[in-house]
Amino acid sequence: MQKCYGELSWWPADSPFEVMVGAILTQNTNWVNVERAIANLKAKGKLSAEAIVKSRHDHLAAWIKPSGYFNIKAKRLRAFCEWCQAEGGCEALSDRETNLLRHQLLAIHGVGPETADDMLLYAFERPVFVIDAYTRRIFSRVGLIDGEEGYEVLRAAFEAALGEDVVLFNQAHALIVEYAKQHCRTKPICENCPLVRNCQSAAAG
Repeated sequence: MQKCYGELSWWPADSPFEVMVGAILTQNTNWVNVERAIANLKAKGKLSAEAIVKSRHDHLAAWIKPSGYFNIKAKRLRAFCEWCQAEGGCEALSDRETNLLRHQLLAIHGVGPETADDMLLYAFERPVFVIDAYTRRIFSRVGLIDGEEGYEVLRAAFEAALGEDVVLFNQAHALIVEYAKQHCRTKPICENCPLVRNCQSAAAG
């Protein structure tokens, strides 16, 4: 995958806070829609914890509408921003130990393991591997996992196999996402797939 796609420099954002907003908005949607929602927040001058907390729910929901599930995500985004403000903002959070910060993120309404790990890896540059649906799909198809393992089991396995390397985790996750979009879709496109020789699913027809 590295040979096919090169260095991908993921996650696209101008600040750690923008990464965290994107991590919430990207739940159950694609990145193009998230970019539209973030562009709306920027255009309105609302891409800050303070501005989001002060915004009316209907206004916030309308700005992030391109990301889908906008009423639910508006509540989640507000809950996150209220917490972020109360905890002293991104700078204060960056000083916290990784496991503590992860535990605190998971306690926020609407922040699950994948969202929390997106924030930890991409906003705070912590060596935490992100497990998403693409990872399960790809690695179960090539036969390296069953695909039914719990999130924490898979996260621990990837981290143990790769070692604590933020740059590697960043690139590996970006490659997985790109590969899933190009080839390992719900209905796979096996032609010119870089992993087809090692794929049990492809071999089984």
